Amino acid sequence: MAMAGADIIADLRGAGLVGEGEVALEPLTGGVSCDVWKVETPSGPVVVKRPLGQLRVAAEWHAPVERGASEVRWLKRARSVDPRMAPEVLAELPGYGFAMRFLPDCPVWKDELTAGRVNADFAAGVGARIAAVHAATANSAADRTAFPTDAMFRALRVDPFLLHVADRDAELAPVLRALADDLSARKIALVHGDVSPKNILVAADGPVFLDAECAVYGDPAFDLAFCTTHLLLKAVWLADARLNTAAATLVAAYRSGIDWEDPADLLPRAGKLTAALLLARVEGKSPAPYLTDPDHKRIVRDQARALLLDLAPVDALVAHWKRTSA
Repeated sequence: MAMAGADIIADLRGAGLVGEGEVALEPLTGGVSCDVWKVETPSGPVVVKRPLGQLRVAAEWHAPVERGASEVRWLKRARSVDPRMAPEVLAELPGYGFAMRFLPDCPVWKDELTAGRVNADFAAGVGARIAAVHAATANSAADRTAFPTDAMFRALRVDPFLLHVADRDAELAPVLRALADDLSARKIALVHGDVSPKNILVAADGPVFLDAECAVYGDPAFDLAFCTTHLLLKAVWLADARLNTAAATLVAAYRSGIDWEDPADLLPRAGKLTAALLLARVEGKSPAPYLTDPDHKRIVRDQARALLLDLAPVDALVAHWKRTSA
């Protein structure tokens, strides 16, 4: 930590963000994929993020550190759509790290949900803002060229979430492999790739998105499915019907923002991906860490497997999602 901290301070000095005096470096929770620090600077606090080559999971899981550069590109592109949507990037640093402005008094959405503060209007804002990025970048040759990150997305999402499960489930392997191929082939809009409550801040004027390391020009249905998955998992974990409502509200708000294709095409794709991701969060390389109760795992596993064998559009999937075995 001391050596990493010294390196970060040197990088910040090189970028002109801190001077030669003493610098306070506070480590923050970086999840499985990166190291994160909060640093006090003369112009206010900043957050410094540096990606890891080996992710912090039980399984061996390597990912290219170049994803830090694509995250910066996503944050800047999202701010061009709506500056309230993402923090301001202040500097790119060596080793694919970067510094961004720290946002005070903005709790993490996951913490709010876990504490029982479920706001359906905020969930609608999440759906609307993600749809706005998709709408702004749909069928854009410039955005597709700016995100040549297919291999990275495969390493971080397709392989560990879909193909890892396919390798271990003979019955579902054909469905999951076909889904992985379809996901990899679609080039429609700019995808964040990790729209999870742990990566969304609750600001006074709506959701702020972080951690776009998995950004790719691909299928926008993935972002909708990824966030919906997290809300449905938490509905089981917390046995809270309001999380079902939040998921339904998010999907409805997102649907209202679709103007680049027929929603009747996108919602079924999102339903397939949601079912696969639900299964992956109990069977994949990155299981949901809070889902430790065997009964909770069984509820998710049984529904996800059934949904993969009898697919439903994401709005119908959410409407019928069961939180308990009763």
